[in-house]
Amino acid sequence: MRWGSIPAGYGDGNDSGSGTVMALGTVLGAIVLFLGVLLLVQATIGAARAGAAADLAALAGADTIRGLRPGDPCDVAAEVAARNAAELSACVPDPGARTVVVWVQASAASLLPWPATAQARAGPPGPPRSSEGVG
Repeated sequence: MRWGSIPAGYGDGNDSGSGTVMALGTVLGAIVLFLGVLLLVQATIGAARAGAAADLAALAGADTIRGLRPGDPCDVAAEVAARNAAELSACVPDPGARTVVVWVQASAASLLPWPATAQARAGPPGPPRSSEGVG
């Protein structure tokens, strides 16, 4: 046997292409992991955008109830939500407590099959005061 020669039984062609299969499996695993991370990032961005739109819509509606802005609180909230790439799905104004609760859906995350949703409540500082149940 010479130096550098392969002993009998090794390299006889039985494992030909196994490195290619291993490399393809590794690349496929990396792609799947990358897509998972991409979807997670899209969900996080969508939730942040929906939260911001809900906060701004609730603040605008609360300003309307307090008389700082003209109009209907829910109409103003819907307008502000639309300006922030979201859709107002529900709005509950409480004139007694001078608060507004809104729910919005934002479809800013284009890769996800469902819209991001958020809820926000805005009103004057302090505990909520409601005229309901006061006797």
